[in-house]
Amino acid sequence: MAFIVALLNACAVLSGAPAHAQLFPAGTAIPPPGTEEAAVLAPINAVFAAFAAGDAEAMLKHVYPDGRVSAPGLGDGGTVREQSWAQFAERIKPGGEFQESITDPAIEIDGDVAMVWARFVVRKQGRVANCGFDHFDLVRENGRWRVMNLTFSSNLSSCAQ
Repeated sequence: MAFIVALLNACAVLSGAPAHAQLFPAGTAIPPPGTEEAAVLAPINAVFAAFAAGDAEAMLKHVYPDGRVSAPGLGDGGTVREQSWAQFAERIKPGGEFQESITDPAIEIDGDVAMVWARFVVRKQGRVANCGFDHFDLVRENGRWRVMNLTFSSNLSSCAQ
């Protein structure tokens, strides 16, 4: 699959399309500290640390409170469940032992706008509770990245334990 993605991206470049017009973002390992990509991941990692600490106030420092958290298919009757970050923060409680991690994020940056797409796993009290893909969009304001929105898929039945 990686070969096919690389081939399609090469075709896009050879066809005269600008370099930023690649068809698919490249999933990479966690960027090294000091890179712009690492700066984009910093508020996401801070949100995850706040989840683990059960610290809603700390989480809200790294997001736009009126931004959205959306989960297609998890609402009543399979509808999209969505709420503001401020509403989501009400669910974060000390001692909840909620840990989320991501792997191999694909990071795209254009000026003061960034997107991160990555596989995630959520653990509650050490046990895998959910997995799927996270899609974060972030905005840099006054030199500081913050998460505007998070949309995630949910795959409750095929998470690796």
